[in-house]
Amino acid sequence: MRKSWVIGNWKMNGSLVENERLVRDLLNQASFSNCVALCVPFPYLSQVANLVNGSGLILAAQNVNSHSSGAYTGEVSVSMLKEMGVEMVLVGHSERRQMFGESDLSVAEKAGALVESGLTPIVCLGETLDERESGLAKQVVLSQLAAVSAHLGAAGLAKCILAYEPVWAIGTGRVATAPQVQEVHAWLRRALAEIDEVLAQKISILYGGSVKPVNAMELFGCVDVDGGLIGGAALNSADFVAICQTPCKQ
Repeated sequence: MRKSWVIGNWKMNGSLVENERLVRDLLNQASFSNCVALCVPFPYLSQVANLVNGSGLILAAQNVNSHSSGAYTGEVSVSMLKEMGVEMVLVGHSERRQMFGESDLSVAEKAGALVESGLTPIVCLGETLDERESGLAKQVVLSQLAAVSAHLGAAGLAKCILAYEPVWAIGTGRVATAPQVQEVHAWLRRALAEIDEVLAQKISILYGGSVKPVNAMELFGCVDVDGGLIGGAALNSADFVAICQTPCKQ
């Protein structure tokens, strides 16, 4: 049985006071239906690490550099994140690809560095609106997956979580329909099966893109959806708790 996840991505948001309030609201919940992780801005990793210590909530970061050290001003290495207690890291988020020019190769290299160090990459895949309307959605997401697969191989890919996030549905209020989401997740699952059947059944594929309490049940009910990568709703404790308590079809 695949693990189901709800992963909150705070993006460039937060403060010491807001972070503590949000995390304590989460910790006051008795249980969740899914595994829960928080992708926290670099300056707050230490604070949130102390807050979630021993709680079962998992600390995650939003980015990493594939190099172990060196003259890369403003960057953060895998070893630095490990020292902060980070267990998972987002790589290839659409905002990184679109705004900072990250390529499929650089995303694959980051994922490889994480796997090599024992951290879990959350590999983001997704198409723009122009690509979808041009009929290129399948080609785009499968090429993004292929770049990671070619770099990591089946064994390395098995240590990743995938997150499908259509760029046109992130922070726009526009949501992919459940059939649209399931279609892309099925493409990914079939592509994984061509690499390794066991891998395809075990790897978790999350959906990200304006997930809210009102649509989480329908989206998480899709047969190939194993939870969500949550943006804006992760900053509202009531909304995020409701999503965390939404069971996946498993």
